[in-house]
Amino acid sequence: MSPKIEQKDINNAAWAACDTFRGVVDPAQYKDYILVMLFLKYISDVWKDHYEEYRKQYGNDDTRIRRRLDRERFVLPAGASFYDLYEQRNEPNIGELINEALDAVEEANKAKLEGVFRNIDFNSEANLGKTKDRNRRLKHLLEDFNKPQLDMRPSRVSEDVIGNTYIYLIERFASDAGKKAGEFYTPHKVSELVAKLAAPKPGDRICDPACGSGGLLIEAAREVGNRDYALFGMEVNGSTWALARMNMFLHGADAARIEWCNTLTSPALVENDRLMKFNVVVANPPFSLDKWGADEAESDRFNRFWRGVPPKSKGDWAFISHMVEAALEKEGRVAVVVPHGVLFRGGAEGRVRQKMIEENLLDAVIGLPGNLFPTTSIPVAILVFDCSREKGGANQARKDVLFIDASGKENYVPGKNQNTLSETHIQRIVDAYQTRKEIDKYAHVAPFEEIKENDFNLNIPRYVDTFEEEEEIDIDAVQKEIDQLENELVAVRSKIREKLAEAQR
Repeated sequence: MSPKIEQKDINNAAWAACDTFRGVVDPAQYKDYILVMLFLKYISDVWKDHYEEYRKQYGNDDTRIRRRLDRERFVLPAGASFYDLYEQRNEPNIGELINEALDAVEEANKAKLEGVFRNIDFNSEANLGKTKDRNRRLKHLLEDFNKPQLDMRPSRVSEDVIGNTYIYLIERFASDAGKKAGEFYTPHKVSELVAKLAAPKPGDRICDPACGSGGLLIEAAREVGNRDYALFGMEVNGSTWALARMNMFLHGADAARIEWCNTLTSPALVENDRLMKFNVVVANPPFSLDKWGADEAESDRFNRFWRGVPPKSKGDWAFISHMVEAALEKEGRVAVVVPHGVLFRGGAEGRVRQKMIEENLLDAVIGLPGNLFPTTSIPVAILVFDCSREKGGANQARKDVLFIDASGKENYVPGKNQNTLSETHIQRIVDAYQTRKEIDKYAHVAPFEEIKENDFNLNIPRYVDTFEEEEEIDIDAVQKEIDQLENELVAVRSKIREKLAEAQR
């Protein structure tokens, strides 16, 4: 029996496969080739494992075996597996052969994979170089994925391990891709925190309207504790949408509905010509998105911006407006990551913010440390909205807003290039949110009147005083120490002169 593969082994082997592209292809591009190859290798290994299992039952009756395999989670057409491609790795048209295999896989699994590979071209001269170099790189890629450490048969590797490797790679690509990482990645610990604050329950419909590669949705699903949930997402970038679809598949969430669309101008999660409603809505939308669609917002057919249209150059409150409108009345929960400007900017944003507070929807404002994201060093905040605070909801009597300042240096693990949150830091925030009590220099429960007195400005330092008094300085003692040091310096200089004079004799 083959030994079980360890998570670190498969992570390291998958990351090593990237060496084929490093220095020649931009990380934001080569991530697609690596992740697609990981996906193809995984489904090929699952198919291979099941084929061997059924062969024990049916002997050499290939027709019967294939008929049985066709009733599995997915279909792998003849000639389209990773191993078929590996055998052809020296062919002069290997890039074309990989494209054809992916097309066949997609065609055979339309319900789950339609369109997933349309944005990836293994025969691209622009991305992978001219024929000779391209063929060499693709041959090396196939050989790298054929190593024993990347044998992903279910008899050797659990589904969790494969899903974790996918997330691990996305995280590594994000650190290499710099600002471009914001298109597809939310740091894992931030996703974990958002999911815990949103607190999805069994039976919930969970949506991320700016889902990127789907990490936040996966984290929210884990928070449920079982598989009794339904996942939905929207993503505007085609290649990132494809990553999200594969991510769902690798985590066993094949039924997730991930739409490729522009959430703010043409949302696709619609039923009966109305926005679909969800128990939980979570997101890390692009910060202060310019040209988000303000010109069309006045005539929005879903009337999402009835509180006011945010400015053209900053789409933060546009995303928040969509999320709140997509939450179930009197019970839906929303948790969204935002830049701090959302808390205090005036004008149209201030008016939208005020209306949401007056509607009693805002439940908490949580400030996080800076430098948590690979894309920006600025500190961010999480806003939690709770529709159960509406009239007729279970929490309609709650009229205050909880402010948590978790931005201090004791609230994160410092890193060379990027800070992170530990489990302890996350749990402290979650505990403070759930208990809703005053915590000195950390949490404050602000009644509506206090927020109104502050002109609906949510800037956290207005509510949580983290000021530390500086230790009093004894001026006389300091002067005494300076005098003593000066006397010692005079004595040292005198000795130096004496030594120099001796050396010259």
